[in-house]
Amino acid sequence: MYQKSCYQYQWYNPRYNNWNQNNWCNNWNPNYYNWSNINLNPYGNIILRDYGPKPFVVNIDQAAKQNKTYRTALWTGKHFQVTLMSINVGEDIGLEVHPATDQFIRIEEGQGLVQMGDSKNKLDFQERAYDDYAIMIPAGKWHNITNTGHIPLKIYVIYAPPEHPYGTVHETKAIAMAAE
Repeated sequence: MYQKSCYQYQWYNPRYNNWNQNNWCNNWNPNYYNWSNINLNPYGNIILRDYGPKPFVVNIDQAAKQNKTYRTALWTGKHFQVTLMSINVGEDIGLEVHPATDQFIRIEEGQGLVQMGDSKNKLDFQERAYDDYAIMIPAGKWHNITNTGHIPLKIYVIYAPPEHPYGTVHETKAIAMAAE
């Protein structure tokens, strides 16, 4: 009924061995593998630039933690945008509102105080957020996030529709505020 294997372990077949460079990948196929991955430099870091609107796959956790700028657009398309942000200890994103843009924010590293409200002077929603927390901000809500930790707050933000021009890079918060 079962074909006898010529290998020590009956169920081992090198044709189906998908163990590759210490990474299990059950769909590895040399015909489909992207051998010219242009988003990595020789040291394994992701080159942080705007890759939109082309198809793009990235380790978002690694990209967010690697980012050292206040804001870098990672992907800008027609209907949404992904930006990376690094907020220094004790600093905040800055109180703002986007009348026609919904936002999704995920904390990859650090912790912060999330504040939201219907007006600039009435931020009646307050929550603490930590690593792996997600924050959804509806269009028209005033909001701010303050880094309350001891390390830079590393986040990525999804704007729908896009909020910043293609290729946006703001090294510091002061540069970002001057550009708006």
